[in-house]
Amino acid sequence: MRHYIPSFIRVPVLFLIIAGLVEYFVDSGDQPAFVKYPAVILFLLLVLVIIIAIEGIVSALDNILFQSLDAEAKARYLADKHKTPKFISWIKRTYTKLLGQKPIAEEHEIILDHNYDGIRELDNSLPPWWLYAFYISIVFSAVYLLRFEVFNGASQVDEYETELAEAKIAIEAYKKTAKDLVDVNTVTLLTDASDLNAGKATFMTNCVACHMQDGGGGIGPNLTDDHWILGGGIKNVFHTISEGGRSGKGMIAWKQSLKPAEIAQVASYVLSLQGTSPAKPKEPEGDIIWTPEMDQAEE
Repeated sequence: MRHYIPSFIRVPVLFLIIAGLVEYFVDSGDQPAFVKYPAVILFLLLVLVIIIAIEGIVSALDNILFQSLDAEAKARYLADKHKTPKFISWIKRTYTKLLGQKPIAEEHEIILDHNYDGIRELDNSLPPWWLYAFYISIVFSAVYLLRFEVFNGASQVDEYETELAEAKIAIEAYKKTAKDLVDVNTVTLLTDASDLNAGKATFMTNCVACHMQDGGGGIGPNLTDDHWILGGGIKNVFHTISEGGRSGKGMIAWKQSLKPAEIAQVASYVLSLQGTSPAKPKEPEGDIIWTPEMDQAEE
């Protein structure tokens, strides 16, 4: 391999292969692995150092082997070493064939008779790569014509519309399961213990100062009775928590601090306090009376 591929090609290719494998196997989402995980950069640098070190060790061993040879063997070794690598020779031969040019020593065979002020032209044939590309374009155009003009194949517009429709369906399906995309129109009452416990934790952190730990009310209204200032039900409570209470004297809008999923959880927890008996309940406030049956009607 060392004879066929020189080190200045071998080292970067091997490094890129290893870097590609790392990128493939490391789960980094939409970002490159070396951007998301700086440790990957250190690992790749270590790999590069190891590859260069191996090359240096092999070269040193190669030199030791050379020093152990006799004069005749050294001469053969040097003659072989200074030959153009086979890989490079193959590239040069292929490149020359694709150009289809005559060697300078043979150009006299294709010189035209015309003479323009001492300038004479060569009758070179078209390069093979150009001819092959031309033939391929003819075949492609024939296939394209038959598919889209004769057999009415799907055009790019049709493919775009199909993919757009599929994307809309996928988005709607994702919205149904993505809690953080919930809004006042799609929110539903959560009943799972994990959601209610998460809502209780949020409530205890942010809401007890105004509503007390048992929801009986303090600065804020009582959350355990059936009276609501801004409307009851999961949608109204979600909207109130998200956008805030009455202007100038209501609670702040929590949408800047809480995620939609957290607002849905705390709203569901607030509704779970209905009918409980707080230690010091505040007098009912508001004219809107809400019942679970009304919430079901909303849905």
